[in-house]
Amino acid sequence: MEALQAIMSRRSIRKYEQRPIDPETVEKLLRAAMAAPSAGNQQTWRFIVVTDRARLDRLSATSPYAGMLEHAPLAIVVLGDTENEKHRDYWVEDCSAAMENLLLAAHALGLGAVWLGYHPNDDRKERLRDEFGLPENIQPLGVASIGHPAEEKPPADRYNPDFVHTGTW
Repeated sequence: MEALQAIMSRRSIRKYEQRPIDPETVEKLLRAAMAAPSAGNQQTWRFIVVTDRARLDRLSATSPYAGMLEHAPLAIVVLGDTENEKHRDYWVEDCSAAMENLLLAAHALGLGAVWLGYHPNDDRKERLRDEFGLPENIQPLGVASIGHPAEEKPPADRYNPDFVHTGTW
């Protein structure tokens, strides 16, 4: 799949077939995530790969929007490590770029995925902190729910020229 085609046709997929995702594919997803740009090349991203059914079920209760994790074969938790940041608080941009790469890679590989936002919601972040025993320097950004899609969505054209300003506001 070409890059622009992947970008323009990717949609949030919340329904999955009950098939596992092989470890080689998981590694491809993580390699794509880590190919993202990073402020000062600090690479603050960290990841937790979750395939355990009981843990996925528990994760589904960590956010009011995470119910699809009860049916997903895979979740990847995207986290930022603030311990050795060269550029304070840019972990959010680093991890957001990694998450977007992850979603695009999933789509390009024929998988469905959705970004479940946790940052900046302190309650949701604390639930992830508790579930995984995260140290203080590890900040949750979000969770990617991933699986073989059991639904199809047409591309969405969200281009709006009213949102574009040229040269000045």
